[in-house]
Formats: sequence, C-alpha cells, structure tokens
Amino acid sequence: MRINEEIRVREVRLIDDGGQQLGVMSWRDAYNLAQEKHLDLVEIAPQARPPVCKILDYGKYRYAQQKREKEARKKQKVFDVKEVKLRPGIEDHDFDVKYRNAYRFLEEGNKVKVTIMFRGRELSHPELGETLLNRMAEQLASLAVVERKPKLEGRNMIMICAPKTNK
Repeated sequence: MRINEEIRVREVRLIDDGGQQLGVMSWRDAYNLAQEKHLDLVEIAPQARPPVCKILDYGKYRYAQQKREKEARKKQKVFDVKEVKLRPGIEDHDFDVKYRNAYRFLEEGNKVKVTIMFRGRELSHPELGETLLNRMAEQLASLAVVERKPKLEGRNMIMICAPKTNK
C-alpha cells in the first residue's frame, strides 16, 4: 500500500477522513489537503482509474487492519493429522483399540491417517489391508468422511478420514 510521496500518479479520486467523496483532483492538491489535516494520503484502490486515495491516519489504519487479520486467523479451523498404524494380521481387540483412538481423534476435530504397514510377503496380499481399511471406514462412518480412499504407497496402504462438518 502506497502512502504520501510514494503515490506516483497525476490525478487521484479523493475521499476525506469523514468518508466524503471530494472528487478527482491532482495528487499534489490531495497531498496538501492531507498535510493540512495532519493525516496521511493512502492509496486504497490502485487498480481504479484514477486511483482512489483516502485521507486518514495510516498508523491507526494499519493497527485496525492487523487486528482484523488476527481475528480472522483465530476463527480459522486448523486440522491436525493424527495417525493410526495397523498391520494386516491385527487381532480384533487390537483393532478395537486403534478404532477407539481414531474415533477420539475425529471427535477432537482432527483428521486421521490410517496406515497399514506391510512386511515381507504380506505385500503380496494388499486386499487384506484394503479390507481392514474399509472396515475402519465403516465403523467411523457415523462421524467421519473418507477423504482419501485406501491407496498403496510403497509398503504402506494409506487412507485419510476427516471429521464430518455439521452444517
């Protein structure tokens, strides 16, 4: 954002500190008006023809703008990706423990990456891993959406679940 002498145009459309449009005038006249009021001339719409400038206190304007940005960042939802690792030969009880962990992560509002790690010859049966991941997805269906279907990446099969949004 350009202010005062940084503005390099002949004519500007000027808005005073009260929000009143003063019309199109030369940059020099607009700058002199701002100096008389002990304020800054700030270019708020440089793409317009002629550019729109406003007379205001730049320090206060920057402070208010930073405050708005900070508020917007607070309201933004940040997702963490938690991981649950399984093996193709996992027992039912162990699977239930992993399921409860994934459920808890989703309730907290995090995404869950479910990974099945294949070792040795287990890789020759990827359908076992896919069956496990589909079973996990079915059980989590009440509060999660499968964001990425089960996919084999190297020796791991990965699926990503995201919490459902209540709208």
